[in-house]
Amino acid sequence: VPFGANEIRRLEVVATMAGVIISEAIAPADVVGVAWGNTIAAVADALVVKPAAGSLVVQLNGAANQVTTGIPYAGEIMAAFGKAYGSALCYFPVPAFFDYEDTKTALWKEKSIQSVLNLQAKANVAVFGVGSLGSSMPSQVYAGGYLSASEMEELSREGVVGDVCTVLLRADGSWEDLPLNRRATGPTPAALQKIPRRICVVAGVEKAIPLLAALRAGVVTDLIIDEDTAVKLEEIC
Repeated sequence: VPFGANEIRRLEVVATMAGVIISEAIAPADVVGVAWGNTIAAVADALVVKPAAGSLVVQLNGAANQVTTGIPYAGEIMAAFGKAYGSALCYFPVPAFFDYEDTKTALWKEKSIQSVLNLQAKANVAVFGVGSLGSSMPSQVYAGGYLSASEMEELSREGVVGDVCTVLLRADGSWEDLPLNRRATGPTPAALQKIPRRICVVAGVEKAIPLLAALRAGVVTDLIIDEDTAVKLEEIC
């Protein structure tokens, strides 16, 4: 990244490199799991066109909340991946977080939802960013109306520093005992670990702490990151 570049320029440079590397990773018949977020939206605009016959792109986490279906936002990201690789698309039409744990439990039994979950489980490539709770430019999940004020206070009390695929993480990488995660619709770190190649894209030094949490959670096999953030990450390890 050029010296003195602002955060928008930094994201553009990282997204451009990610677009090249991700396209190199995609092969015919692949099942590609894609999360949503500001970083992945930038990556979607930078993908290098590469036909991959028989490939499929599946949405990893729901995007709806009380003010939006999430379809326009997540749909654009999915469509960009599909256009770049000639892939079939499978959307995940559920909220980012359910209001009630029982609702998620019941809906996860539905055949229509199970079909999407089964495709996610078959993914051999996953593409996602890292959400940051405490940065000056909060990630989409914290700034886009997905969590109430009381839920945000709960995250602070619980020591949450960010998320991967809207599954919340503490600084030490723990996530299992966070109540809100029982209502989250993204794949857990344990589920992500079953995907052979997991490409994480990060831009900005304020994401170093949540990125370290993601690394400690074991969800990353390939990391695309700007140099300044990499240096910061090394400092805090």
